[in-house]
Amino acid sequence: MSMKTSDQNFKDRIKVQMKDDFMRESVANAQTRMFTNRQKAADKLGNWEQWREMGMDIRNHVLENLDYYLHQLSESVEKNGGQVFFARTADEATAYVESIIKAKDAKKVVKSKSMVTEEINLNHVIERNDCEVVETDLGEYILQVDDCDPPSHIVVPALHKNRYQIRDIFKDKIGYEGSEDPEELTRYVRDYIRHDFLEADIGITGCNFAVAESGTVTLVTNEGNARLATSLPKTHIAVMGMERIVPTFEELDIVISLLCRSAVGLPLTGYVTALTGPREDGQTDGPEEFHLVIVDNGRSDILGSEFRDILRCVRCAACVNTCPAYRHIGGQSYGSIYSGPIGAVLSPLLGGYDDFKDLPYACSLCRACHDVCPVKIPLSDLLLKHRQKMGEQKITPTGERASVGVFNFINARPLLWDTTVKVGATMASGLIRNGKLPVNLGAIGEWTEARDLPNPDGQSFRSWFKNRK
Repeated sequence: MSMKTSDQNFKDRIKVQMKDDFMRESVANAQTRMFTNRQKAADKLGNWEQWREMGMDIRNHVLENLDYYLHQLSESVEKNGGQVFFARTADEATAYVESIIKAKDAKKVVKSKSMVTEEINLNHVIERNDCEVVETDLGEYILQVDDCDPPSHIVVPALHKNRYQIRDIFKDKIGYEGSEDPEELTRYVRDYIRHDFLEADIGITGCNFAVAESGTVTLVTNEGNARLATSLPKTHIAVMGMERIVPTFEELDIVISLLCRSAVGLPLTGYVTALTGPREDGQTDGPEEFHLVIVDNGRSDILGSEFRDILRCVRCAACVNTCPAYRHIGGQSYGSIYSGPIGAVLSPLLGGYDDFKDLPYACSLCRACHDVCPVKIPLSDLLLKHRQKMGEQKITPTGERASVGVFNFINARPLLWDTTVKVGATMASGLIRNGKLPVNLGAIGEWTEARDLPNPDGQSFRSWFKNRK
């Protein structure tokens, strides 16, 4: 699975998802629950806005000095006995991992949840080397078993599936014969994949944050799978986006406090794991080799652009959990592993406008995401910048550009505007019947497809306002 998850037209994807009543109900319930828990956790911490300010300052400081901290991190990892590879592109990153698989003659890889490995399509590369890859995060495992179904949420990838669907998937694919009880389903998977940890040659993880000073890789999870994937296989490969760094453990404490509360509404997740290099003499567990793959894949370009703020993201999905557009269309409508407001900004930057030009318009610009982002990313402002750039590059449809040009021309001339709105009001009174126009074309047609227009009285607002008693 790569960053792009569908070749279907964006509007066609939306129509399919809008008809999925379970998905919409599940997303709405999850958003309500996560948003409520996040607010409670933030209130309990106290001084939440000050914490957000600290988080923003830490992330900005790292981005402003990224070359220094990348150098410090690489030196620290190598000092601890690990190996570091800087990958400019997704192909370079996957080629390096592939070289390790071939060198070890690996037959099985266990993975914990990682967005960046999905971004670079790592699973496909592993499998083409006749090496089995097992997703050990429960949500990711459900999607993998279900013929690699795309994720619908950054933190809860299988959010769009209910317990009955999951039961049936496990029954068809892995011989499950139990009930739809979540605990029973989880116990079965835990037992079913336990041998994979023992048999795996390589464990692959992402990296929530790397501590530059010590060379430590930190994993924030709710299951114990990441610890098994990093302690049992002889080789551990951590793959991280180049911006996911904090200077010291002091800053790590702050950003993890923000991440956990924003993602799951808890002071801490089930597990916060700090790994510093391969195991040392006398230690009983841990890998014999540790590799850190630091991925650029377009991030340098973002760093030098007007979209740099998006690199502050800590992947908490708080913006997803409050987005009204996401609530109605679900995560799979975005056609990217990154969904919601963060996906609408990041996907076009990493994947290009050709594949993701529709996503900046999947937003009402309500700015709710501004209020919940723990590191104060101005997401709706960045979406507007996308729209501006696409307009400047003439990526938007010709008809849309022409209509906006006509509107700007008329709007800049008060007398012409006044005449136009009067004529339009008069015409509308004769055309609109039962909330619909006789002919629906272009953007107006799409807008009125699910809405009823008000019955007009033949007056423009300005005329009504002047004649009011």
